[in-house]
Amino acid sequence: MKCLALGFGLLTLLLLNVTSATQPQKTSDEAAVRATIADYIEGYYTGDAPRMEKSLHPHYLKHTISGSDDQLRMTEKTGLQMVQDVRSGGPQNSSERKEQITVLDIAGDIASAKLVTAHWVDYITLSKWHGEWKIVSVVLREDD
Repeated sequence: MKCLALGFGLLTLLLLNVTSATQPQKTSDEAAVRATIADYIEGYYTGDAPRMEKSLHPHYLKHTISGSDDQLRMTEKTGLQMVQDVRSGGPQNSSERKEQITVLDIAGDIASAKLVTAHWVDYITLSKWHGEWKIVSVVLREDD
C-alpha cells in the first residue's frame, strides 16, 4: 500500500512539473501570437506595409465571405495583394480604430485567434515558421 501511495505521489509531482514547464512556453507563445496580429492590424491602420508583411506567412490567404445564403460569394487575397493594398491605400481613418485580439487556442506550432475591429471580425490561423508566429489564413464575413 505504501508503494502505491509513493508511486501516486511521484506521478503527481511529475505531472505538476511537466505542466509548470509548459506553462511559460504557452504564455510566451500567446504573447507572440498577439504581437503578430497587432503587427497585422496596426500595419493596416497606419499604412505600414512592411509591418503587415512581417506578420504574414508566405502562403497567406484571406477569404472574404459576403452575401446572403442564396447568393453567397467568396473572394480571396494573397499576402502580396494585402501588402500592395496597404502600401497604396495609406493610413486608414484612425478615429474608428478598435481592435480586440482573442487567442482561441495554441496547439504546438498552430494557433487560432479572433480579431474584432470596429467594422469586421477576422478569424485567424497562425503557424510558427522559422521560429516566429506568422498568419497563414484569415476568414472574414462581410455584412452587405
